Amino acid sequence: IASHVSSMYRSVMMVNGEKERVSLLFTKSLVSTGSVDAVSQQMASHPQYLESFLRTQHYILHMDGPLPLPYRHYIAIMAAARHHCNYLVYLHSAQFLRVGGDPLWLHGLEAAPPRLRLLDHINKVLAHQPWLTACSHIQTLLKSGEQYWSLAELVQAVVILAHCHSLCSFVFGCGTKSDLVPLSKSPNGTPPTFCHFDAANGNTNVPQSPITPSEHITRRRVMDQTRLYLSDSCRVKCSMFFFFEKMPCLPLFVCIFIEEVICFADPTRFITEPDFCYQEFARREEDHFQVFRVQDYSWEDHGFSLVNRLYSDIGHLLDDRFRSVTTLPSLHSPDLKRAIWNYIHCVLGIRYDDYDYGEVNQLLERDLKLYIKAVACFPDATKTPVCPLSMAPLKSSERIYVNLLIMEARLQAELLYALRAITQYMIA
Repeated sequence: IASHVSSMYRSVMMVNGEKERVSLLFTKSLVSTGSVDAVSQQMASHPQYLESFLRTQHYILHMDGPLPLPYRHYIAIMAAARHHCNYLVYLHSAQFLRVGGDPLWLHGLEAAPPRLRLLDHINKVLAHQPWLTACSHIQTLLKSGEQYWSLAELVQAVVILAHCHSLCSFVFGCGTKSDLVPLSKSPNGTPPTFCHFDAANGNTNVPQSPITPSEHITRRRVMDQTRLYLSDSCRVKCSMFFFFEKMPCLPLFVCIFIEEVICFADPTRFITEPDFCYQEFARREEDHFQVFRVQDYSWEDHGFSLVNRLYSDIGHLLDDRFRSVTTLPSLHSPDLKRAIWNYIHCVLGIRYDDYDYGEVNQLLERDLKLYIKAVACFPDATKTPVCPLSMAPLKSSERIYVNLLIMEARLQAELLYALRAITQYMIA
């Protein structure tokens, strides 16, 4: 009996510890951004990973770096627009304005400075067919002149692009099944239907009348009503927060009131060649796309050191994300995790010579493979076909975990292609 009671006590303490960790992370988010966004709420079932994710995201978007803050959020808009991810486009449009970005840039890509427009091609390629990323693309961006990029600036831009592309996969992967149904384009360039994450952030009332892409309104509203299990040590007294006293056995409710800029930037105005999308990695004789072999260029031996040297500390933060997601406690076996990771890399043209790909078909059911490929390769609200996820027996946290694996595997794949091209440029 004593042993059983001790085991139960340890379990309770572990659960309370996880809640404490999540509440602390949410409190930090409230203080720094004024809200707990829908992405963080979805990831909260895996606090160890959430901490690593938020640390990386905060670093690339807000901390010291070669790119000015408005550039960072505009690059994020460009990346999210490739997948018509309204949630991220609107989120970064508002943040772009908050950090002093020029509202005219939100009229579309043609209104942005030439330096940002130069990123359009590598943004398009990394988002849809990363194996096309070439040394020549890097060379074009790094030509001398005021409108061109320094190597440090380009590396930060590439990290933001890859981060947002992969985050689009998570946003659509964690939405309802209806999010995978093609959304009809609204007439006159008005925004398409909001995805699941928009509703989670309170953006459920979208004007259906035509609206200027750069038009925005400012209004005071409740940004979020989030159930947080905040301990006394985590409570933060701040003018923007209104804490309701916690009742016995009930969670603390937090209402955040802020002056929010609502910006309805149309994603289609930030992309060129809208028909350019994912295609099966070519294996036919008439095509000359070479398989990316990890034995020749890997994250551990090549990518990590390069990105960390050109963009201080980001390599450690990214590496922590990759390690966190693969070591999280999960119902999935290590073999299944590896099968998911390697399958995503395979459909993006990356192969491991020491892996038996027969395990992919043995461990992944057909519906799961279809889902993984859809979320990893074309998480686009306007193009993604209906693709059911036969994971009903799994808990919500386990389904979210699969989407975390998809996101991180895709992120690493894009970074490998981009960093290899940069390496080829540097040694050419």
